Formats: sequence, structure tokens, C-alpha cells
Amino acid sequence: MRRRKFLRSAGAGLATGVFAHDAPAQQGRTRWRMASSFPKSLDTLYASAEMIANRVSRLTEGRFEIRVFAGGEIVPALQVLDAVQNGTVECGQTASYYYVGKNPALAFDTALPFGMNARQQNAWMYYGGGAQLMRELFRQYNIVTFPAGNTGTQMAGWYRREINSVADLKGLKMRVAGLAGQILARLGVVPQQIGGADIYPALEKGTIDAAEWVGPYDDEKLGFHKVARFYYYPGWWEGSAMLSVYVNAKEFASLPPAHREALDVACAEANVHMLASYDAKNTEALRRLVNAGAQLRALPRPVMEACYKAAHELYDELASKNAEFKTIYESWLKFREEQYLWFRVAENTFDNFVYSMRKPVAGGKPK
Repeated sequence: MRRRKFLRSAGAGLATGVFAHDAPAQQGRTRWRMASSFPKSLDTLYASAEMIANRVSRLTEGRFEIRVFAGGEIVPALQVLDAVQNGTVECGQTASYYYVGKNPALAFDTALPFGMNARQQNAWMYYGGGAQLMRELFRQYNIVTFPAGNTGTQMAGWYRREINSVADLKGLKMRVAGLAGQILARLGVVPQQIGGADIYPALEKGTIDAAEWVGPYDDEKLGFHKVARFYYYPGWWEGSAMLSVYVNAKEFASLPPAHREALDVACAEANVHMLASYDAKNTEALRRLVNAGAQLRALPRPVMEACYKAAHELYDELASKNAEFKTIYESWLKFREEQYLWFRVAENTFDNFVYSMRKPVAGGKPK
């Protein structure tokens, strides 16, 4: 009852018991280090980790302090999982699909191509059994994981040349994360996985031909429009992209209950705030990018359809070879189809109508 009251008062909205753990209470102060996968220049992704640290400190009246380090300051940007698993740091902030080379099932914790949007992902995690499935998967890595942010639907990235057909993908060297790289490779793309801070110089030097990151607000900060003209949408590999906080299981078990609850709540709040922040900031950033010369393009439908087909062929193959992927995929797929049923009835119908209308202004002209 105390836990439910705590979560409700903080506005976290988590399903009761999803993140409950038993651990001995400890007295005194706790000081942790959090390794992020992101550079400090990204004031939504990286700043979300700072938000979590600050909120934890306030909730515990300064008794639980977390110091955040940007990608590369303690460990390389794409080695956060290893650092938390091995106890190099107590916790980390990252995206789980960076580590699909260890196990493709890790992708579910961030995004599966042609998957769910941010609201649907949260519904699956908090009320559809997703959190329990991911906790079970991460147990083998000595990690307790928390949903801690979402970017919403992303862009398909920046290209040095136009993409007019599936044939244009052949030989394209592209920075792309997670299972999307494996899908695109089936269509001739040469995928590269590099950290955010290294993308600009790779594009500038021509080491890569294209790169996806997040969306207008972050992409503008990283300056991709200066070295690649064509800006494509949608990022079908990330209908949403959930960020996570990883905690070393031994360290988590040693926390006093109030500290565990504070971390739980802080991560849930960050999950809400990150998405709201991107939704608020992306519109103006997109306008600025277009005004600066970015050429906005929709991916051709034949390209989308070819990628969709390749994606589901990959999922079937992974499910036949990887028991963990199969278990999670079956839960995820069933939940996704139920979500699509509901969203088609109300959400999609509403959205399509209001987007098609233009509000009249003085003089009868539409905005």
C-alpha cells in the first residue's frame, strides 16, 4: 500500500509490483556513478540521466546521489551494458538495441522495426508483461532495468544522395542501430554502428553515406544537415525508441527500500518527460532544418514494403533459433496486434481527420 501511494503521488503510473524487489535496508548515504551512452550536447537524451539523478537526490533528501558521466568519460558509449554488468559503474543509461550482438532479444527493450509507438510500448512494458520479460532476460547480465525515456517515432535519417527505389540501397554505407541494420543488409545496405558523437565526422569524410539518429531536435544539434542534404522519414525501425537505466543487480539489492523506490519513480518520470520534450521541440527544429537547406523526403512505398517484408522474415528466423527471442516476440506480437485494433478504431481515425482539416483564420483563409 505504501508503495502504491508513493507511485501515485509522484505521478509515475506504474503497474503495482512490476519493479518490486526485496533487499535489506541500509543506513547512511549512497553514492553511485551512472555511465551514459550519450554526449552532453544532447540536452534531451543525456539530460534525462541528469534529471533522474537530481530527482533521486531530492526524493531521498540527498542521501542517494548519482553522478552522471557522458559517453566516453568512463567507458565507451556503446559499452554501458558491460560496465554495469561487471560493476565498473553501479548504473548506466543507454538503449538496449545497441547490444543485439549479444542477444537479439535485447532489442525489445528499445524498439523492434515496424513495432509499436511510444504509448503502445509503455502499455506493453507496464501492463502487458513486457517489464517482467525484460527483467528476466537482463537477469543473466546481472542487471535490473528500468524504462527511462522514449524519443517517439524517429526520422529515417540523413543521406548524401536520394533514395528513389530499393536498388538505391545497394552498397549504401549507413550508420544504423539495432536489428534495423540486419534488415537493411538484406537489401544491400552496409550497416555501421557508431556512437552519436562520431557520426558527423564519418558523414563529413564520406566514411558513411547515410546516418540515422533520432529526430530534428537532436539531429540539428549534431549538425548532420551540413554534411548530408536529404532528410528522410519515417524511421520505420523506431516507431518509438525506449531508453533504459541499467542497475547492477548486486548494487540494487543493497539499496534501502526508499532508495529503490526513488530510483523507480525518477525513471518513470524521465520516461514521461523525454517524450514530451521531443514532441515540443521537434516541430521548430524541423522548420529550422528545412530553412537551412535540408531536403525533406518520404521513403518511397516500395522501399518501405521491401523493408517490412525483410523485417518479418528476420523475426521468424530469430524466433526459430533463439528461445528467448521467441518467448518475448510471441508476447510482444500478440500485444501489438491488440493495440493496433484499438488505435485503428479511435486514435488513427481521429488523427487522420484533424490532420486533414485546416483551422480557418481571419479572412477565411486556412493556416
